[in-house]
Amino acid sequence: MTTPFEGHEVEARLRPSAEAYRFDLDQALSSMVALEATVPPDAYTAGILGTERVGNGVVIGPGGLVLTMAYLITEAEEVMLTRNDGRRVPAHVLGLDVRSGLGLVQALEPLDLPVMTIGSAKDLNVGAPIIAAGAGGRAHAVAGKVLARMPFAGYWEYLLDDAIITGPAHPHWSGAALIGPKGDLVGLGSLTLEGRDNEGQARPINMFVPAELLPPILDELARGRSPHPPRPWLGVFAQEMENHVVIVGISPKGPAARAELKAGDLILAVDGMPVSDLAEFYDRLWNLGDAGVSVPLKILREGDAFEVEIRSMDRASLLKKRRLN
Repeated sequence: MTTPFEGHEVEARLRPSAEAYRFDLDQALSSMVALEATVPPDAYTAGILGTERVGNGVVIGPGGLVLTMAYLITEAEEVMLTRNDGRRVPAHVLGLDVRSGLGLVQALEPLDLPVMTIGSAKDLNVGAPIIAAGAGGRAHAVAGKVLARMPFAGYWEYLLDDAIITGPAHPHWSGAALIGPKGDLVGLGSLTLEGRDNEGQARPINMFVPAELLPPILDELARGRSPHPPRPWLGVFAQEMENHVVIVGISPKGPAARAELKAGDLILAVDGMPVSDLAEFYDRLWNLGDAGVSVPLKILREGDAFEVEIRSMDRASLLKKRRLN
């Protein structure tokens, strides 16, 4: 039996060598599992994220507690974990955190795998050596370094204050472990982005969520509770363009759709305060209060400016409720 990533190994020249580290590399890599999630076709996120999702998870608790990215398991009805030796173990979703993008699943049978210690990326500086590890052992791990520490604003109303950017990119980054110099977990793989090398050529790089965001919310997530009050959500997909926030898509059934906002609209201001980038837009929006608060927007459409007030909502209210397998 093979893992879902069999046949998609990392190039040999990019793989880590055990001699280069002061910790047991193979033991650290054995904490990784492949994760497959099945989502019903009528789920709210099915059209965007798909119904069959594949990524990675990291064993962080002795009872089979596994950390992964929330988007892999949102609305999942079935979750299957695969060890590096090919043994498959069913699991169920415990909790999701929209703010960090992290999620937890619980194995329903013993995994019998070592636990990776949760560390911190606070002292992980640019140039620091790291390992980006997916399920499957050394053949699915990348020896790289930190390229940047920077805020990251996602088009789906998501903001990280201090994202970790690494390279070379891992080909199966979703839920991959970012292993620091001490062999502990310092981040979790979220995205692949386009970077530039010293010659200006495009190259893929990865964005990781810092691991220190997990401990303050771990207990609540493990109990299936939301660790934060829900933020106001509008349901817009937006990008930055020439110091403007431009709507490029509208989430169906969301507040922006009900208010008849359109792709191509420019968001000029939130509650009378100008916005010129995504981080500023999100800060203005979230500072208005919790989900349900009214959001006054100034919009520019085809040269005409107008104001509209939109009743925000909790995006989780559109999702299918989790159930135990």
